[in-house]
This record gives sequence, structure tokens and C-alpha cells, in this order.
Amino acid sequence: MPFESFRNQKYLNLETFRKNGQGVRTPVWFAADPTIDLAGPDAKLYAYTMGESGKVKRIRNSSRARVAPCDMRGNVTGPWLDASAEIITGPESQQANALLNKKYWPWKQLLNFFASFRMGRTRFCFRIRPA
Repeated sequence: MPFESFRNQKYLNLETFRKNGQGVRTPVWFAADPTIDLAGPDAKLYAYTMGESGKVKRIRNSSRARVAPCDMRGNVTGPWLDASAEIITGPESQQANALLNKKYWPWKQLLNFFASFRMGRTRFCFRIRPA
């Protein structure tokens, strides 16, 4: 039951790792594909970030990650699980963005609107899988 603890959660705490091995934890919005069983071996979660954030740099460097359910401030409310994170593009990224838009409507749309005024801010979607 890899990602079962994320069912009905709004936030996950994503820990990515610097080159020196030090973990950096960040609470993020996430969405799951409703057609995939979170308890099964094909479980995956999607999250996104704006711009060239530290998360993007760390994920590009290493897919190693850990995740745990949390509240909006990052206070962990469930077990930490080993995972891998990967930046995605193309149709899968579009699907992830649609899932996030649906789950966090209207808040994500408001953030997208205001972000559109900031030049050079690219959105990055990433897929998180059990390790």
C-alpha cells in the first residue's frame, strides 16, 4: 500500500536531496490519477512548482525523494515513504496540470492568473512514485 496514506489529503511534504545528501522538505499541493490505485504498484502522485525552484534543481540532480502527508505548514501527519521524483513534460504534464486544477479549483487558477504577469516563470510538473 505505497501511497494509501495520501488518500483524501490536500498536502504532501516532499523531501528532495542536495548533492551533499542533505534533505530539504517542502509542503506542496499534489493530485493523484483517480484511475490508478494508490495502494497498488503503479501508484503515482503529481505535483508542480513555479520557476527554477530548488526542488527543480534537486530533482534534476537526483530522483531520490521522500514523501509524507502533511498540513499546509508542512507539519507531517503520516508516515514518511521513500519515493522517486521526476520532472515530466508533454501530455503527462498536461494531464497532471488538469488533475491539479480540478483538485485545487479555484485557488490554483488564481495563482496561475497572477503568475502569468511574472515574465519568465515556467511551471514544472513532476511525477512521484514509490521507491
